[in-house]
Amino acid sequence: MIDLLRTPLLQTPRARAGRLARRATGAPSPLADRTVLITGATSGIGEATAYAAARQGAHVLLAARREGELERVRREVADRGGRASSYMVDLTDGEAIDALVERLLAEHGAVDYLVNNAGRSIRRSLELTHGRFHDFERMMAVNYFGPVRLTMGLLPAMRAQRFGHVVNIVTWGNQIRAPKFAPYIAAKTALEVFGRILGREAFFDNVTCTNMRVSIVRTPMIAPTASYEGRGESPEECAERVVRALEDRPLTVNGAVGSFYEVFNLATPRLADLVMAVLHSKEPDSPAARGVGLHESASAP
Repeated sequence: MIDLLRTPLLQTPRARAGRLARRATGAPSPLADRTVLITGATSGIGEATAYAAARQGAHVLLAARREGELERVRREVADRGGRASSYMVDLTDGEAIDALVERLLAEHGAVDYLVNNAGRSIRRSLELTHGRFHDFERMMAVNYFGPVRLTMGLLPAMRAQRFGHVVNIVTWGNQIRAPKFAPYIAAKTALEVFGRILGREAFFDNVTCTNMRVSIVRTPMIAPTASYEGRGESPEECAERVVRALEDRPLTVNGAVGSFYEVFNLATPRLADLVMAVLHSKEPDSPAARGVGLHESASAP
């Protein structure tokens, strides 16, 4: 017989009520003594999430490409009284991902929480993308194939222990369908759909997924776009929302603007297209997109 209290059906209301109770009583977070794997953990949202999750008592597993930066973040977590282990991995390298999964399972038995944060963005109009099919290939490699391969490697152990949660850091662009971001948003949309289907297939194994549609966050990834300067939330503010998503396990985390435009796209799609077309025409491509000066960022969002 199905135990509804152990299925995701009632978890989000119960988790939110539990968070309020913990605040009132000082009880520990659901993350306490759990393992939380964070990709792209050496900057931006990933680094800030590592500190925020460690404050809740999690054993933070840091994954990124830069060994020196991994050690810096690991030491910082430890200096703040938390626990962290570091793992160097390139998410475009399938064999490296498989080796990481094998090592994580050997060392920890199962990963309780996974934050698929590492990613890359390219802001470039389609008219400048002719002859640049590698833009699409790079976006899919980092933003879709890498996190999916990692998730699939860890999923059987999550299902076997009848607990696991995945947070996919996606984008409000999945709702807005913003011009100039076709390769990036297409890859993030693919990851979002994968996450929803994962949650449905693993429903009775108590393994869930949150798609967190973040907007502008002040990280190195937005640096090539001058119009973004000074806009958006800080990595620390975003990280606090990631931790709430880990604790509460909602299906999606949205912002007001993305939610508005999602409804706008459904209710009046042609008018929404017109608005976006006008904005696209008034907002030029950056020098980096035109191949002048800076190159698009490879940083985690």
